[in-house]
Amino acid sequence: MKYKRILLKLSGEALMGERQYGIDPKRLAEYAEDIKVLVDKGLEIAIVIGGGNIFRGVAGASNGMDRVQGDYMGMLATVINGLALQSALEDAGVQTRLQTAIKIEAMAEPYIKRKAMRHLEKGRVVIFGSGTGNPYFTTDSAAVLRAIEINAEVILKGTRVDGIYNEDPEKNPDAIKYETISFDEVIQKGLKVMDMTAFTLSQENNLPIIVFDMNTRGNLLKVVSGDIIGTIVK
Repeated sequence: MKYKRILLKLSGEALMGERQYGIDPKRLAEYAEDIKVLVDKGLEIAIVIGGGNIFRGVAGASNGMDRVQGDYMGMLATVINGLALQSALEDAGVQTRLQTAIKIEAMAEPYIKRKAMRHLEKGRVVIFGSGTGNPYFTTDSAAVLRAIEINAEVILKGTRVDGIYNEDPEKNPDAIKYETISFDEVIQKGLKVMDMTAFTLSQENNLPIIVFDMNTRGNLLKVVSGDIIGTIVK
């Protein structure tokens, strides 16, 4: 394996599968099985998951809702997704812990770095819910922040697209895919990898990001094995 400790960033939308909203149990089970393969190979895995399949704070604010309230609602959506993923992983026989930046002690541990590190060392998958716990920060920012805190070697951003392109490949079939690209190039070309706060934090801490298609079975294993799947930003 090329990596020992990774942080996997999943979008909430990824959990919808073929649905228009909510959680698709089939997609969840597939993700759990792919993650279990890595656990069985001794990898230490942390996960940050978005909440866009349930509620997105920015969308709420655009419809007149208070942005702070909307963002807190989005944080709760990530906890719902975290609980669902935790359940799917445990059904697959993987030990997990859900930690949240906002205290919800009836269902999750509060985020404590040392505890998270200990869980990882013991082979448990740690899911980080409720983003950073602060409004105006995305789950991308939470993913980079947690990855730095737990000394992850790489951020794996699982999406429905198989990498970074010069244009939207869903709109332009002739879009060109990058295998490797630098942080500076992404900024110069105005490519959308993560929001700028998250991206800058990753750049300042020399934390590489791999964007890949999570919905193709086996891709996750290929990425951590060092295969050229998706796009590496470094």
